[in-house]
Amino acid sequence: MARAFKARTVPHRMFTRLADNSNPRSLASILRRRRLALFSALLSRLPDKISILDIGGTQGFWQLAPVPHDKYIQITLLNLEVMSSGQGSIRSLTGDARLVPVRDRAFDVVFSNSVIEHVGGPNEQRRMAEELRRVGKRYFVQTPNKNFPIEPHFLFPFYQFLPDALQVWLLRSFDLGWFRRTPDPAKARRTISSIRLLGYQDVSRLFPEAEIYEEKFLGLTKSFVAYWGW
Repeated sequence: MARAFKARTVPHRMFTRLADNSNPRSLASILRRRRLALFSALLSRLPDKISILDIGGTQGFWQLAPVPHDKYIQITLLNLEVMSSGQGSIRSLTGDARLVPVRDRAFDVVFSNSVIEHVGGPNEQRRMAEELRRVGKRYFVQTPNKNFPIEPHFLFPFYQFLPDALQVWLLRSFDLGWFRRTPDPAKARRTISSIRLLGYQDVSRLFPEAEIYEEKFLGLTKSFVAYWGW
């Protein structure tokens, strides 16, 4: 019996290790370094003083980000709640990505990493895309690919394509990815409905003027980066 349980948990542990951003050797960390290398190269084209709005960001992310050290970069973190921002060059702003409480073109750059898939349905995602265009002179937006075989939050193969009832049952019955088992069916359903992954056509419709960079793993697109204005 113990042997059977171990066999069931090994794939889950493997997927978790691959997706663990805290492990510098994980797939997620390797792809993030490549993504940030592209972002840093784009930043290097800009004047020495740069203001960045990070939608859904954290101070810890920017403490490790390889941004150009010859630039003065002022970062504003936009979240629904106040975030810790002890550094003088990082400040916190409360607000909704679908209605950003700042004036038009207030920031040189709007940056967003794995957020747009969490703001709601198609209308909410469109509003977020419109807002980051409004408040930024340029943008850099990353989101996971809906069609990658491993769903990036629940770390379960093709979970995003399963019927809703089966997704709820699985989450009520097992720990999945970054989520603990959720016996309450209403809560499990809310968790699942809070994520709407995007495919290439979705990203193209939301950001029609953008270049779209595809992050690859074993020839498959794991996520997209839409960037414009550079």
